[in-house]
Amino acid sequence: MLKLFLLVFALVSGLGAEAVTIPTVDLTLSAPSTPQQLVSSLNVLVLLTFLFLAPSMVLVMTTFTRFVIVFGFLRQALGTQQVPPTQILVMLAMILTFYVMEPVATDAYKAGIKPYIEEQIGYEEAFEKTALPFKNFMVRNTREKDLALFFRIRNLQNPATVADVPLSVIIPAFIISELKTAFEIGFLLFLPFLVIDMVVASILMSMGMMMLPPVMISLPFKILVFVLIDGWNLLIGNLISSIK
Repeated sequence: MLKLFLLVFALVSGLGAEAVTIPTVDLTLSAPSTPQQLVSSLNVLVLLTFLFLAPSMVLVMTTFTRFVIVFGFLRQALGTQQVPPTQILVMLAMILTFYVMEPVATDAYKAGIKPYIEEQIGYEEAFEKTALPFKNFMVRNTREKDLALFFRIRNLQNPATVADVPLSVIIPAFIISELKTAFEIGFLLFLPFLVIDMVVASILMSMGMMMLPPVMISLPFKILVFVLIDGWNLLIGNLISSIK
């Protein structure tokens, strides 16, 4: 399943650069008369299952996790409830993910998918060459401590090269590294807005306005500050620059 995801992801990313002939698939239902037909039917079933699970693979092998968590923290820090809507934040995170991952997927396509389509290499070699750019990307953005954790759990020897790191190890290490990074950024986002909330609450208490919710007063100021510093440009620029 993971092999299919890497191959298809790199293939789709490379379609914009070069014309690729996509084979047709016959979905008519009939009893297989030969073992080859049975294998072909099973391959179609596996492909359809992969297409159903592909969105989940995007979450664990790309920067989508970092983006969507940071955007969630930003909305909480601003206190704007459902503005921007969750759908907008998820789509923005997805678009930025494709923007960041496009060079990686293009390298994977050129290294593994294209030679495989041209029948220059076999399937196993195509998978290894396709997976290598994704491995390089995930290793660059994974803390050594997190990577060592899963090697220690599996009692595996330290790898000599990135190619020796199994995907079953790098993917969970990459996920927890992305979660830690996203929470660190979220904490830094909360600090300036928390200061505004504290200042407004202190002023209201000194004026004796105990029944007036501080959030109602601080929200316009937080939005004003975020707009004045061009917050979206600053946040997204720093998010992308933080990716190695």
